[in-house]
Amino acid sequence: MRKKSLYLIICSITALLVTIHIYAQDSAKRRHLPIIDVHVHAMKMNPAFAADMCPWFLSDMPGGDPNQPPPAFINTDCAMPLKAAKSDKEFQDSLMATMKRLNMTIIASGDASILHNWQQAAEPGRVIPSIGISSSKDMTVVAFTDSLSSGFYKVMGETAPQYQGMSPSDTSLDAYFAAAEKLNIPVGIHMGTGGNGTINITNPKYRASMGNPLLLEDLLARHPKLKVWVMHAGYPMADEMIALMGANAYVYVDVAGMIWSYPLAEVNDYIKRLVQAGFEKRIMYGTDLMIWPKLLETSIGVIENANYLSFDQKRDILFNNAVRFFRLDASKYQ
Repeated sequence: MRKKSLYLIICSITALLVTIHIYAQDSAKRRHLPIIDVHVHAMKMNPAFAADMCPWFLSDMPGGDPNQPPPAFINTDCAMPLKAAKSDKEFQDSLMATMKRLNMTIIASGDASILHNWQQAAEPGRVIPSIGISSSKDMTVVAFTDSLSSGFYKVMGETAPQYQGMSPSDTSLDAYFAAAEKLNIPVGIHMGTGGNGTINITNPKYRASMGNPLLLEDLLARHPKLKVWVMHAGYPMADEMIALMGANAYVYVDVAGMIWSYPLAEVNDYIKRLVQAGFEKRIMYGTDLMIWPKLLETSIGVIENANYLSFDQKRDILFNNAVRFFRLDASKYQ
């Protein structure tokens, strides 16, 4: 009887160990829930300007004096500043590793050679190239249309006339938006703030007033089939953003840039305001990723740790809304 009991115990332990082993193998194979970052910049690294940065660095904007040096744009006065990549390879290796680990897809714009390198290094379909302009001086309408028609670029953005002191509805850009509308290409337009003292430091043409989301109304009226997402969610103009989205069903937003630069409480309040207004299905996750590889985890954490969002709302912001907006096949990213 004792031998039988001992045998049963041994069999039970063996079965348990086998089950644990199989579960561990399955867990290792199980992928992270997919994430789409709709706002990434593909740029060459410059070690001379690769400064480290504290997240939410705009929590303190003391102002300055025209007779003194301009205020610092970023700061490193925190316990764990984000390290800037020192080379293209360092950034690419880190980005690819994070994308694989977190099951990520990115919409990226910028240097064409960097975009090609990223596409070759990533899983197929995980890097979706986007082409952006700020003014008609950047390229001709013909060259722009050819670039979209080639099949390499799937998205138009970041379009940033605000940095030229222009409204997004300025007619000098109308032919470019017409090309995107005709080719059924979604468009991302910068609308938001540019940082502490951006006009005084680096962008004298920049105008805060040109970030008003309602300035998009004439553009949208001229191009009723154009699908637009407002980058940076039009921060800080929540009321105007809500009014525009309420009147235009094809307008979405991303939370890029603001999600890691402004005070964290302010960021959460802004996102919560858009959700409370009923637009949880039109908010998309984005980083505005530039030279800090760990910015991905930092900004994803803002959404994942938001106690005012349900699990389904988090999944919408991190993945589902972008799938709908960019007309992607969700099954390819699971």
